Amino acid sequence: MTALDIQQLVARGEGPSLEFKRRTPEASRLAKEVIAFANTHGGKLILGVDDDGTILGVKDSEEEEFSLERALEKHCRPQVIWTSERVPITRKRDVIVLSVPRSKIKPHYLDGKNGSIVYVRVDDMSIEATRESVRLMRTENSDEGVQFVFGKPELNVMQYLEHCGRISVEQLERLAGISEKESVEILVTLTRARVLVHHREATGDYFTLTFSGEN
Repeated sequence: MTALDIQQLVARGEGPSLEFKRRTPEASRLAKEVIAFANTHGGKLILGVDDDGTILGVKDSEEEEFSLERALEKHCRPQVIWTSERVPITRKRDVIVLSVPRSKIKPHYLDGKNGSIVYVRVDDMSIEATRESVRLMRTENSDEGVQFVFGKPELNVMQYLEHCGRISVEQLERLAGISEKESVEILVTLTRARVLVHHREATGDYFTLTFSGEN
């Protein structure tokens, strides 16, 4: 990767798969961003770029890489696969590009002072994953078939979606008079059966029919 490649990346701006940091942030904050990429679609964390897109580089890239390696070893569970590359910007400054592929062993947790938390990427933010999102991650690579009984709550889901287009866990709780845990399980099962599609937003997750206009 060259300085020109960095300029082209930065010109895209921060988004679902791209994050800028002026320098290596606090260990847990760095791990949070990396975990969010791994738990979603992968991405790149560029160290040495300001939030406004100014390419500054970092002075001691070797020390910065050591700090980020220690941070990820300490705070990511299970460990996240990642690679880093130093790109010279000036004679004394480099940009560090941390590349994180989409993980095959999700979910990854951030182990920190607030306990173990799963993060995902939504737009240009790394946010805490919902219960349903974590549940779907755990079953993503499962070889088990999906079986379910199409009962009243499932019928409630289908009827609601025909009129409203989308449904959340909270809406199903109120609609069917069931617990959050039961609502999560129903919506996750229907998603795994490809009846529904799961969507993430900063304001909360929701589900739509597989062949609705929102997919």
